[in-house]
Amino acid sequence: MIYKIFPAVLFMLVSFTSSKTSFSEPKSNKSVVYAKTVNSSVEATIEKAYNNLHSNEFALPKLEGFSEALKGYYLLKEKGLIKKDILTLVDFSLSSNTKRLWVINLTTGDILFNTLVAHGRNTGDEFASTFSNSAESYKSSLGFYATGEIYNGKHGMSLKLDGLEKGVNDNARARGVVMHAAEYVSSSFIKNNHRLGRSQGCPAVPVELSKEIISAIKDKSCFFIYHPSRTFKLASELVS
Repeated sequence: MIYKIFPAVLFMLVSFTSSKTSFSEPKSNKSVVYAKTVNSSVEATIEKAYNNLHSNEFALPKLEGFSEALKGYYLLKEKGLIKKDILTLVDFSLSSNTKRLWVINLTTGDILFNTLVAHGRNTGDEFASTFSNSAESYKSSLGFYATGEIYNGKHGMSLKLDGLEKGVNDNARARGVVMHAAEYVSSSFIKNNHRLGRSQGCPAVPVELSKEIISAIKDKSCFFIYHPSRTFKLASELVS
């Protein structure tokens, strides 16, 4: 993947710990060092950051998806399109029966959440395979988003999402693609139906975690939906 612009500042985690960290009370002994690259490729630096994630007993995301997410995070942060050091990664290459959403605190390297997430009903059954930016498609949209404001809708506390890629997900707000809670996003639904429930295109999450996740990622954090079917050229596709 080629990015026209990539920050000189690169993410390197230097703190190691085996204790579980709370999002609301981050440990003071954890820090992150931002430094200019010296004889190190972007890929090597990202791999180092990946290897130093604090999993907090959660599974790690796949390196491929994390790498794409982190490259985009830096570009969007440089352009001022996101403000917070929180990254949400949704990996739609994985089965919907697995926990394929991660929320990562990029200041500490802690994985805050790893949970189930739904895709659109017309995007696929157990696996996500087709995507759309069109209204009433009932499909998920890939790519980078900035999280927006919280509101109370028919699913209770929900979170607006603004798609940042032209023709890919920039209709998200107009389509009503938001993060919300759903009863069909649960282990019990999988047990009874052999797959997770599906949404109308929204990244729906479990009821018991929805408020915590929404509160953690609201207000201009980076939200990325990954699938290997698409090659990203983010710098040339950003919404102005």
